Amino acid sequence: NTTREAGAYRDYTEQIDESTNKEVDPVKERVKTFYKTNHTFQTYEFANATRDEFLKFNRKELTVWEAFDFLNQLVDDSDPDTDLDQFQHLLQTAEAIRKDGHPDWMVLTGLMHDLGKVLCLFDQPQWAVVGDTFPVGCAFSNKIVYSEYFDQHNPDAKDERYNTKLGVYKEGCGLRNVVMSWGHDEYLYHILKDYLPEEGLYMLRYHSFYAWHREGEYSYLMDD
Repeated sequence: NTTREAGAYRDYTEQIDESTNKEVDPVKERVKTFYKTNHTFQTYEFANATRDEFLKFNRKELTVWEAFDFLNQLVDDSDPDTDLDQFQHLLQTAEAIRKDGHPDWMVLTGLMHDLGKVLCLFDQPQWAVVGDTFPVGCAFSNKIVYSEYFDQHNPDAKDERYNTKLGVYKEGCGLRNVVMSWGHDEYLYHILKDYLPEEGLYMLRYHSFYAWHREGEYSYLMDD
């Protein structure tokens, strides 16, 4: 939807019906349910194991246009904002980048940025494909959407190896050395890492890492 004010996007404020104790907005209820599942099962062990499994790239071969066509069958359960189908969203993103005068590689990055959602084609549940991403193997930031579900349900939140500020990492280790929750960002990054400049690859790999690029969290893991 292109008519909203900027502040209306990514609005996760709950509107509870007191008579039913349920969310009034069915879209927000869907998103909340998605993140409860995502934050329960996205663990350090899961991310590493799934990464190893899918980065063999031995599932299926698609042309880019076949992948675009598949995406139009997908309704992203984590997204409370867009009324567009997935391909229109990619075209809209690429066109906005082009209109602002950015280089061709950035336009291409915008066009391709969600193409990794083809993971759903391989029977992956949406909680393992879409949604905001975050580091695993260290403490979860409270700036992550619905962060309360980590403490309630994610075993890593109670594991002393992973629940400290740095967890398994060293300060300043660099995001490239941090294991992120598994999803379409990481998958597509590895597919395209030989074809785009470094800036474009960072855009792909971390575009769903809102706790970092929007909230300023996890700076202690970054290097130069």
